[in-house]
Amino acid sequence: MNPSKPTGVYDVVVVGGGPAGATAADDLARKGHSVLLLDRAGRIKPCGGAIPPRLIKDFAIPDHLLVAKARSARMISPADVKVDIPIEGGFVGMVDREHFDEWLRERAAAAGAVRCTGVFERVERTDDGLSVVHFRSRDGGLKQEHAASVRCRCIIGADGARSEVARQLVPGAEKTQYVFAYHEIVRAPAAGAPDYDGSRCDVYYRGELSPDFYGWVFPHGDTMSIGTGSADKGFSLRTGTAALRQAAGLAGQETIRREGAPIPMKPLPRWDNGREVVLAGDAAGVVAPASGEGIYYAMYGGRVAAEAAHKFLATGDARALAGARKQFMKAHGRVFWVLGIMQRFWYSTDKRRERFVSICKDKDVQQLTFESYMNKELVRKKPMAHVRIFFKDMAHLLGLARV
Repeated sequence: MNPSKPTGVYDVVVVGGGPAGATAADDLARKGHSVLLLDRAGRIKPCGGAIPPRLIKDFAIPDHLLVAKARSARMISPADVKVDIPIEGGFVGMVDREHFDEWLRERAAAAGAVRCTGVFERVERTDDGLSVVHFRSRDGGLKQEHAASVRCRCIIGADGARSEVARQLVPGAEKTQYVFAYHEIVRAPAAGAPDYDGSRCDVYYRGELSPDFYGWVFPHGDTMSIGTGSADKGFSLRTGTAALRQAAGLAGQETIRREGAPIPMKPLPRWDNGREVVLAGDAAGVVAPASGEGIYYAMYGGRVAAEAAHKFLATGDARALAGARKQFMKAHGRVFWVLGIMQRFWYSTDKRRERFVSICKDKDVQQLTFESYMNKELVRKKPMAHVRIFFKDMAHLLGLARV
């Protein structure tokens, strides 16, 4: 079959070829399903590119995709207090989304998924119980688009924060709220440059850089991702990023590209339409509050969407599609809730940001935070550490602790 002219009937059409869609397509193809992976061309999502060991293990990510390995993090307060946190016994992988996402799509194709470059338009239902997915497609390398369509039994919407699949087909999706993220990929300083460490992620908590989020400087080998985000539509992300580059001593580094995109604020209350559609990734709203982490949750969301679609295809029972959200929230819902509370409180003023960074000096906080991040589950095996953290947090909240 010519991938530029897909025809016939598919078990599943996956709309969107980011980490969520590519993972879902790969999993379903490996289960023996016929899959069409429909993806827009030429788009790179703004992203710091951090992936934890749990992702590398669960999704078999090869080492050559890691452009850097972060072995420490630096938290920087409004008053320029710096707290260095070592990642003991491991590292956080850093990827370039341009190459990482394409590798995931190619892996799905190698497993049997058919790739197609195109833009989703609408779904039409037929009398035989199948759905017709209409889209605009391109023939090979030609720039001219033409109308195309395929029939399928199931649709996975993984087409980003402003998902057209979700908007048209999933009730309540139009109520999604967003933050906006912006970053610049810049040339990294030469080795030995003052205060530069290619194995360290820097996180800036300052109101001038973001009124409700943070600024980041993440290593990508020969380049760096420098950016910020905010839900405040009146805040200039470009101005904030320029201030961040100045604060980090990177204002003079060559800018390679600039990217911006909306990011969903919380998981949608519903991910399926009760018929043939289930959502995954940003389309389902799975970006972690406070940290802004999205790659792991997108890929996990793609996997549970694929499992739900597989059950639906095997049984014909559309209720199986609701299982994707249930499984995701059972695994990560509590973490999202805790992070949401943390962001709303600690990121609200520079005074609170100063105290938040001070809390990060605590070894108990560092250990439990990184264990939870690296393994993607709340750490319960050290109850006394949690008790100590509770009382330390209370001291900070009441102003009894030194900053």
